[in-house]
Amino acid sequence: MASATHPDLADVDLPTVLHALADPVRLGLVRLLSDGEERGWGQLDVPVAKSTLSYHLKVLRSSGITRTREEGTRCFVRLRSDELEKRFPGLLDSVIHLSASDRGVIPAGLKDES
Repeated sequence: MASATHPDLADVDLPTVLHALADPVRLGLVRLLSDGEERGWGQLDVPVAKSTLSYHLKVLRSSGITRTREEGTRCFVRLRSDELEKRFPGLLDSVIHLSASDRGVIPAGLKDES
């Protein structure tokens, strides 16, 4: 994997963020990551193929919503909550709160690593 690049949030516009959040899989991932914990890609349990998960994580990263950290051959992802709150106050909390009752959101969970 090439080194992950992350946009400066000052350069990210609202339509880009909203587009990334509009997909049910990506919204489910954001909800999962909203607890502030960093997760390894292998821990993410989403009902899509690995290549599709990779695509969704790339969209979230390129829109400024997540940050990916590489450690050897492993990748870890976390939400850029504080940065997003400064750039778009209240947006992420509102979207997460409203999506909790939306049946169209594809739930993301954690794989049992034991």
